[in-house]
Amino acid sequence: MSANEDQEMELEALRSIYEGDESFRELSPVSFQYRIGENGDPKAFLIEISWTETYPQTPPVISMNAFFNNTISPAVKQSILAKLQEAVEANLGTAMTYTLFEYAKDNKEQFMENHRPVNSAVSTSISNIISVETPNTAPSTKKRDKKEQLSKAQKRKLADKTDHKGELPRGWNWVDVVKLSKTGSKDDE
Repeated sequence: MSANEDQEMELEALRSIYEGDESFRELSPVSFQYRIGENGDPKAFLIEISWTETYPQTPPVISMNAFFNNTISPAVKQSILAKLQEAVEANLGTAMTYTLFEYAKDNKEQFMENHRPVNSAVSTSISNIISVETPNTAPSTKKRDKKEQLSKAQKRKLADKTDHKGELPRGWNWVDVVKLSKTGSKDDE
């Protein structure tokens, strides 16, 4: 079987297994997230698995870069990723996404035994990107675009313009007919 056929079969299996599971999220047909632990659990964490073109013959890329993991120290993240990498090596050549998610669920307490919640600002500055890249995959050549930093006043002004869901209110770009008619009449004279 080709890698694409294996991926299609695994994708179909993942969709049927995790149907209705709020912890599972399909980001794309080759990228998945799973939350280990309940919402509000201080030891909960999120794993993201992305398949390479030749997966499952080559290892997937496993990441813990999600914002959800900001309170987990870089050392604990590295420890979890190292243990998951061992599971990847043991399952190489087979569909392993479900296996990795279940392995993480079964070993959550062991993975998080050294977890001490850290300030998210500290963990972000210490380690912005922690992920396991396999030597078989080419390193990403895309550079992350630097996001524009807004001041509190700018954020407040932006929030006041929107309906606090991020959407602009209906008619925000409409032209005021009265103003337009006054300026238009001067030009006509």
